[in-house]
Amino acid sequence: MTTAKTSKTANSAKPAAKSAAAKPAAELKGTKIGVVESDKRAKTRKVVIAYQAMHPKYGKYIRQRTVLHIHDEQNESKLGDIVEIAQCRPVSKTKQWRLVRIVERRSAAATALASAKEIV
Repeated sequence: MTTAKTSKTANSAKPAAKSAAAKPAAELKGTKIGVVESDKRAKTRKVVIAYQAMHPKYGKYIRQRTVLHIHDEQNESKLGDIVEIAQCRPVSKTKQWRLVRIVERRSAAATALASAKEIV
């Protein structure tokens, strides 16, 4: 008995890979969405990403947060804005993230809330 070797044909070609440009920005690898907590430094923002994680022993969900320093070249994001950020090369000792876009501007509401706190 002889066994016939199968050759690779056009039918076994791999499907076309999806390009990164076809994906929405939130689905790109390494992007996160958070809230600007501080905008006091030039070209630097402090962004908080809040999430819930289950406790390994007790099973209770615990609120946790990650604080990241991001690079904002044009100083366009303000306190309270919801922003999308992506990893990049290190800009400084603490900054390895950059601003991709501002998802929602909430700076006006944040300033109104801050002024209301000062009155009380």
